[in-house]
Amino acid sequence: MKERLALASHWIDLTRNSHVLEALYSDVPPLASVRLRSFHLDWRGPALTLRTDLPTYPGPDRVPPEWSERGHDTLQLHVHFTAVEDLTVHGWIPTVPVGVSLAALTYRRILVRIAEADFELSFTSSNSLTVGHISSYRITETGSDEVPHTFVSRLDTRMFTSLPGTHESTFYERV
Repeated sequence: MKERLALASHWIDLTRNSHVLEALYSDVPPLASVRLRSFHLDWRGPALTLRTDLPTYPGPDRVPPEWSERGHDTLQLHVHFTAVEDLTVHGWIPTVPVGVSLAALTYRRILVRIAEADFELSFTSSNSLTVGHISSYRITETGSDEVPHTFVSRLDTRMFTSLPGTHESTFYERV
């Protein structure tokens, strides 16, 4: 059994490119109560990417004017984990918000766990995370994200106006 240590920091402190989210939030929300949209396994890493909607939207003074003009109310992003081991998945992605818990392990690793109702996803990874494909959109009444998105990255903005299909490796395999 791997030794577990208390995670002393907020998840954003483990993120290599935290400045992107810190520009949008005065206080980046925790990964509690996020809407898990998908997860992508990349065998070349081995790596795993969670696509999630954060639980709160940035304040009106932090978002670009076009987001407000379009009535956006949801921020979506990918959280990329590398050196993934000990992966366990049971069930199907729930439609309700989930909590992503992180626990520090020895040797600069973390235990990542999502456990809600009939779904469980857990794995260990490096404690160095990357966020990417940050986008803003207006969620539908049914909770769908299959609507136009506005991306933070200029490259994403040039390539996509909404979420691409899962076959689009440049979106789902690279953060």
